[in-house]
This record gives sequence, C-alpha cells and structure tokens, in this order.
Amino acid sequence: MLLRTEHLTKHYGRCRALDDLSLEIEPGETFGLLGPNGSGKSTALRLLLGFLRPTAGKAFIAGHDCWRDGVAARRHVAYLPGELRLYENMTGRDLVRFLSDVRGRKVGPDLDVLARRFDIDLNRPIAQLSSGMKRKVALLQVLYARAPLVVMDEPTNTLDPNMRDELLEQVREAGAQGQAVLFSSHVLSEVEQVCARVAVLRNGRLVHVQTMAELREGRLVRARLNGPWDADALLPDGLRLREYEKDHLTLEYHGPLPELLAWLARQPLADLRLEPLGLASIYHRFHGADA
Repeated sequence: MLLRTEHLTKHYGRCRALDDLSLEIEPGETFGLLGPNGSGKSTALRLLLGFLRPTAGKAFIAGHDCWRDGVAARRHVAYLPGELRLYENMTGRDLVRFLSDVRGRKVGPDLDVLARRFDIDLNRPIAQLSSGMKRKVALLQVLYARAPLVVMDEPTNTLDPNMRDELLEQVREAGAQGQAVLFSSHVLSEVEQVCARVAVLRNGRLVHVQTMAELREGRLVRARLNGPWDADALLPDGLRLREYEKDHLTLEYHGPLPELLAWLARQPLADLRLEPLGLASIYHRFHGADA
C-alpha cells in the first residue's frame, strides 16, 4: 500500500475541516478527490504532505508517517499545488534542475523530450511567462520527478484544451509506469477520463467512494412520455427513479441492457435517450440543490 490514512482528522477549534478520513491508494492507481470549496480536499492534501499536524488519526506514504517522519514520506511525493509560487528569477530549466538536485536526480535529455510535448521553452525566465505557461513548467517539474506518488491539486487550471489532453495522457502514462496519482479537481469529465476510483468529500467527511468501472456500467435514462406512467408500479432491479415531472421521466439503471429495454418497451414513450451515468449524477447526489 503506497498511501494510507487512518481516521485522519483536523479541527480548528469547533470547525471540523476534516473528520475521520480513512482511505488507501495502491501503486499505479489514479484516485480522484472530489468536493466543492470547503469540503476538506485541501486540508487532506496538506495533512498528507506534512504541512499540518493532524488533530487525530494518521497518514502514511510508503510506510512513513506523514507528520512524524515527514521528510522520508515526502521523498516519495511530487506535488502540484493549486496556487503556484515559483522562483521567477529562474528559467524553467533552472527550476527543474534545482528541484531535481534537491531530489538527488540528474537532469537528462528526456527533459527536453517532455518539454516538447508540453510546448514549453525552458530557457525563458519564469517571470516572462503567462499563467498558463507557468502552470506547464510546474507540471513538467512534477512529472519529470517520476515520484511514486504524484499529488495534483486542480492541475488543469489555466491550461488550453490541447495541453489538458496532453496532461491527462501523461497521467495515464504515469499510472501505466506504476506511479500513483492523487487527482483533485472540480472538472468531473477529466476525473472520469483518468481515475480508477473517486472519493467524494462533504463538510470534511468522506461520504462516498466510487469505482469508475462500476459507474461506467450504469445508464442514465431520459424519457418523454405521451401518456400517463404508473408511478406506483414496481421498478425492475437496478432501476431507480430520479425525477418525474409532467411528461418527463429520469431514471438511473445498473444491470443488463435487455431487461431495461424490455421494461421501457412497455411504457408510453414519445422519446428516449440513454446516456452513460457519469460522475455528475454521483456528485450531485451529495452536493446538488437537494442533497
């Protein structure tokens, strides 16, 4: 187990920023952390990086306690913060060399190969770069470290669509090489593309863990009816009513597709649309208007 938390908790007086978080991440796994501002994501990341002392519980990276043995734990981590603070008197190349030296790693020609994939001129001073280019330099540094655990907080902020696609491809490659990636983002579509599992935080507590393989088997059913539907009728196994208003029906389904289609064929359908269930339905279950 590369990363493990046990009842990890952080309180500020009466404010519970994070409460009783227990989760595990394996090598090679890309794990999504979801929740709005104030849900506890940033606090969880700071505790994992040893920036904060937990009120209770523990966190471990590669067997090292993140607070008591923080230096050893951080040797296994490359971190991209949500808000960047780079050494702007350096060039991009100087920054990567400096941080690689801190890790005891020499910079080789593969740095320029990676820079070309992100379309970065590493010889320009960081002070002269746009916010998007600075983000790409930071991403380059994090990926180039080849750390066992990569922690990314809102990594696609300020990136254009092409560079977002390149980053997501790099995240897939990191997983294929055995690196674990902890991916915190508000962009659900990006999390869907790269993560094997996701955790949803609400008010500092872990409220749901979802495997993406299981979610991809689900369907969102949107139907328009041309007659009355018996709302009291027994629904098939795996079918759950989400909304029924006038002539519109919305359902979630997990199960064999023929059984769903057979049930739908008995309904007074005027129009039908089947969609992948997606993370939005899970997320809004806990953070929507009616949560």
